[in-house]
Amino acid sequence: MKIKSINPYTEEVNWTYDLFSIGKCRARIEKSRIPFSGWSSLPAEERGEYFSNVAEVLRQNTSVYAEIITKEMGKPIRQSRNEVQKCARLCDYYAENTAGLLKDEVVDTGVKKSYVTFEPLGVIFGIMPWNFPFWQVFRFAVPAMCAGNVCVIKHASNVPGSALEIEKIFLEAGLQENVFTTLLIDSKTAMQIIKEELVNGISLTGSIGAGTEIGKLAGRGIKPSVLELGGSDPFIVLEDADLERAAQAAVKSRFLNAGQSCIAAKRLIAVEDVVVDFIKAFELRVQELKIGDPMDEETDIGPLAKKEFVDRLEKILKDAKKKGAEPHTYGEKPEKGFFFRPTLIPAASTEMEVCSTEVFGPIAPVITVKDENEAVEVANSIQYGLGAKLWSQDLDRVERLAKRIKSGSVFINGMVKSDPRLPFGGVKKSGVGRELSLYGLREFVNIKTVVVNR
Repeated sequence: MKIKSINPYTEEVNWTYDLFSIGKCRARIEKSRIPFSGWSSLPAEERGEYFSNVAEVLRQNTSVYAEIITKEMGKPIRQSRNEVQKCARLCDYYAENTAGLLKDEVVDTGVKKSYVTFEPLGVIFGIMPWNFPFWQVFRFAVPAMCAGNVCVIKHASNVPGSALEIEKIFLEAGLQENVFTTLLIDSKTAMQIIKEELVNGISLTGSIGAGTEIGKLAGRGIKPSVLELGGSDPFIVLEDADLERAAQAAVKSRFLNAGQSCIAAKRLIAVEDVVVDFIKAFELRVQELKIGDPMDEETDIGPLAKKEFVDRLEKILKDAKKKGAEPHTYGEKPEKGFFFRPTLIPAASTEMEVCSTEVFGPIAPVITVKDENEAVEVANSIQYGLGAKLWSQDLDRVERLAKRIKSGSVFINGMVKSDPRLPFGGVKKSGVGRELSLYGLREFVNIKTVVVNR
């Protein structure tokens, strides 16, 4: 079988590759165990130094990598360059901090010596999505490798070019062959790898359905797993919010990457006193967005990554209309490409599918609530709990409210963004475990207690 990389703007094939057999995967995973002993035994400082080299490779070739991203999944070229640069900053962070974060922790227990040490597990299997094809891989793999593990990756089937290019980057930076390995495989083969217990840990960014199945298999094999399963983040606008700033942030958060982001502002929740003014400000900002060729420097919204995503959004919009929605759409749809125009649903209800599922595309429902308590109730009413945004000029008030939001992160007067210095992940069905920061670095290690008696 073959997999195709299709340009979602031109609808033409970029590249075609042969899928790996399970036998080839077994062989490649076994090869990845060969460098594990040497890689894991390096001092953490030395491992970190390699990622300074990775950062340099990324910066020197940003335009090349950005073009691959845009050709494979349609992201506007400016956003693709930003993604590559963010990967470089991630490498900088772990290059500088890995040794300190993995340092033995001495604990006084009254004996001669006792301490906690952090030892890598082995081969960690990453199953990664297409929407940020470089960032998602780097976010998982760099901390895992800095901790001394080796990584094998199953990337999304529509971004194989990105997957192979990332493998080249690590080799160019000087990492030994097979410390990072790409497997061009489908989901069935990925499941077989976990069933056969060929790896020592699993990290997935994907859907709840995929997370459920992989969680079952990982549990059966008693393998540690990190699951990031998406979100439907609330964006709460209270009566004392700076509406211009809030509207600007809401538009950027909802429509970045054509709305194809786990941490996008997917449910705009505004109190009734300001909802009309907020919508007006929001609409003015949406009308400024340029839709079109993602290789054009002026483009804000490119095509969706796949044609079937357009069809899915049409069904979600049809459901909203059936339940009383009167959508507002903006901009002109180009003649070619998998485009979906930015859409606002100004009087959305929680019964609509657009307000209860993860909508991966540029649809922005606005839910009106009477006060902050109802806003929190609506925010917490669904199965997701990845991120949340709160807008108010009373910072004491919103910090109190932040404690009531059931999510992995809350950003006050700003967009949710992943940052190498902060843990990233969700609660409820948005997943388990954390990526990034100290917490992500220690997800795939043996936290070992050592006690020395006199």
